[in-house]
Amino acid sequence: MEVTRKPDWLKVQLNTTGSYKEVKKLMKEERLHTVCEEARCPNIHECWGTHKTATFMILGDTCTRRCRFCAVKTGLPSGVDLGEPKRVAQSVAQMGLKHVVITMVNRDDLKDGGALMMANTVRAIRHQAPECSVEVLSSDLMGRRESIQILLESKPEITSHNIETVRRLTPSVRSRSDYDRSLEFLRLAKDLDPQGTTKSSMMLGLGETREEILESMDDLLAVGVSMLNLGQYLQPSRNHLPVQRYWTPEEFTELKERALEKGFAACEAAPLVRSSYHAGQQYETYRRSIHPLYQEQAENA
Repeated sequence: MEVTRKPDWLKVQLNTTGSYKEVKKLMKEERLHTVCEEARCPNIHECWGTHKTATFMILGDTCTRRCRFCAVKTGLPSGVDLGEPKRVAQSVAQMGLKHVVITMVNRDDLKDGGALMMANTVRAIRHQAPECSVEVLSSDLMGRRESIQILLESKPEITSHNIETVRRLTPSVRSRSDYDRSLEFLRLAKDLDPQGTTKSSMMLGLGETREEILESMDDLLAVGVSMLNLGQYLQPSRNHLPVQRYWTPEEFTELKERALEKGFAACEAAPLVRSSYHAGQQYETYRRSIHPLYQEQAENA
């Protein structure tokens, strides 16, 4: 049954402050894309207006896949902009970010899936803003080990890839994607960079059960994932999958408690949570608590 009326807890407070306008102007001037705009994120005014943060989306604004939940346009992408990593890094430095998230459209038209461009973006940020930690939110790169290795050699602090939904619903929700391939991506990322941190996110409201969510948590923990985000799916347009259920804030709180009990080091769970929601604060809290490199630095200080 299609659910059409949004509950009150999904109302968003708009905030078109100077910081919001400044970030929007910078993105336009540098010809950069953000997943905040392309995916119609409900938190854009909070992140741009209050926290002055953004999730940069590289490799263009056109995705080679047509997932039934996603608002990013699909089709045949244009060529690769080799100057994009430098422009992203310069913007990160200009904004004075302490933590940045770099995501990408799926580029199945490229041999490496776009892995080298994402790795070069990480390296450019290291050069322009060495104090900034970097989180990459990658496609599955078609599960190719050599492509995943190219990305991991750039040593991002967090390597994120979203399973998006539970196993049963994956074929009807995601395009040209596979639940087990996503798990394998996350396993390989941890194997290739044991000191790094892996993260994943799920949308709720597509017809999954609580038991299936808990099973997905177990699957992610089994491949070494440390951080998890859970948020409510919102239908971008009538052409996308309808919402089957709105999970309540209380249910999200309970799922967060279960995730932490099961062994995740960090979990953000609320109706408006998205993959990169409060990413900087989340990583800072995480590394202060258990991250081995942070503990080693603290001990040697």
